[in-house]
Amino acid sequence: MTLLIAGTIPDKTIPLTVGVIDTAGDYLTVEGHRFPCMQGTGAMISAALAVTRYLKLDAPRVVVAGDIGDGAGSRAIYDFLIHGIGKLSPKVLALHYWLPDMAQTRKLCEAIDKCDKRPVMIADAASMYSAKASGMASRFDIFTPDATEMAFLADSNVTHPAYIFRHLFDTDITQTPNLIKEAYSQNNCAKLLLVKGAIDYIVSESKILETIDKPDVPALEPIGGTGDTITGLVAALAYAGLEPHEAATIAAKTNRMAGQLARPTPATSVKKIIEQFPAVFEKYLCEWSGECLIKGEGNE
Repeated sequence: MTLLIAGTIPDKTIPLTVGVIDTAGDYLTVEGHRFPCMQGTGAMISAALAVTRYLKLDAPRVVVAGDIGDGAGSRAIYDFLIHGIGKLSPKVLALHYWLPDMAQTRKLCEAIDKCDKRPVMIADAASMYSAKASGMASRFDIFTPDATEMAFLADSNVTHPAYIFRHLFDTDITQTPNLIKEAYSQNNCAKLLLVKGAIDYIVSESKILETIDKPDVPALEPIGGTGDTITGLVAALAYAGLEPHEAATIAAKTNRMAGQLARPTPATSVKKIIEQFPAVFEKYLCEWSGECLIKGEGNE
């Protein structure tokens, strides 16, 4: 069983492409196509790949397509997953950027319900928006919103964060616990949330299980992709067999510790953060997980 990651790439030359991910310098490669590992879906995939390599698990399979806003790549990914998810039968399905389409999201959830074994379902970014807007949020196991996206999940009247009642930059992070409660009361959340921000919240069914605020590395905030890496970490750790709350907690801690080790400036690339993951795992992973996760023979 596989870790399957799906999302669009902002490069219209990339067709719908399905395969096992690899790296070549600063690029990710799949089936002869390459794209940067720096932001968005690329950063998420890079983080997941760093985990699977460290744990000696099979590399993630990806479903990617170029999309620069016209929705063609997004529609291709939706269609492929809707018709192929049963055959692919992933252990973990992690969704990232695509053009939100409520009807297609419902069809995908219906297709997943027919799988012999239901995958762990994770959504971030626009896939999370379409899950919420389509009324399918509670079908998902993990969402990874940032603090301002919680305002979107808590607002029952909007289908995209751009339309929330409160302006994004006015969102007070001290309101995050209240937004969490409101979002769950409206059934607009996955079973578990990892709310990313100055304080990371691990939440299950509206109950805050843990808050993480150390180490505090403010320089991470302006670096593009550092939220995407957390989602990649969560997906790969769930694939390694951790329970969702364990995967989320370790992902948040790992991202912070990697940020501290990288000694970032606003000009630092997210690739430098990802490069610190092995050092963080070497020192802390067994302690945080309570077991050795390294299998050595891939994920059977």
